[in-house]
Amino acid sequence: MAWDTEATRRKLLAAGARQFAAHGLAGARIDAIGRDAGVNKERIYRYFGDKERFFGAVLAEELRGILDGIHLEGEGPVALAGFARELLARCARHPELGRLLGWESLELDRPAAAETRREICADVAGRIRASLPGISRETAEQLLLSTIVLATGVDSLVRIADTVLGSPAQHEARAAEVVVHVEALAASAQAAANR
Repeated sequence: MAWDTEATRRKLLAAGARQFAAHGLAGARIDAIGRDAGVNKERIYRYFGDKERFFGAVLAEELRGILDGIHLEGEGPVALAGFARELLARCARHPELGRLLGWESLELDRPAAAETRREICADVAGRIRASLPGISRETAEQLLLSTIVLATGVDSLVRIADTVLGSPAQHEARAAEVVVHVEALAASAQAAANR
């Protein structure tokens, strides 16, 4: 029977996402990731190299899955609001993304899988710019960054919400507020660009 390399890689990436989200780069153990995936831990080294490159591959895969295929329909701030709504839904289905991004910022001195991620983000920023005529590339990038930070923070920074908000925030209510805020940011950016 032939070894299914791609299926093994997918299992390892999924297990890596779970383990790195829970324990960070330093705390996650390669043997635990192998057990979680049901795969010999040596496959991690064979397919990905060292632990840090594996973390980068996990993060790149998670980010690709979160941003790929989200459409900006129509023009104007409502298009970015729709993008934010879909991103929030994906983040709710994959809450490990916010944790992975947090661990990356805490533990690494540079972004993991930066080239791949920059390409993905540049494509999305280009679509944001096309949907908001008049804004600059830099403004589109800032809007994307703000949207990602707000969307991933809903599920990964819940203790902050517990202390800031007068009553416990339900995910749906918090997500709806984020969409309103993203639309307002886009409207403000577009108005400033068209002055």
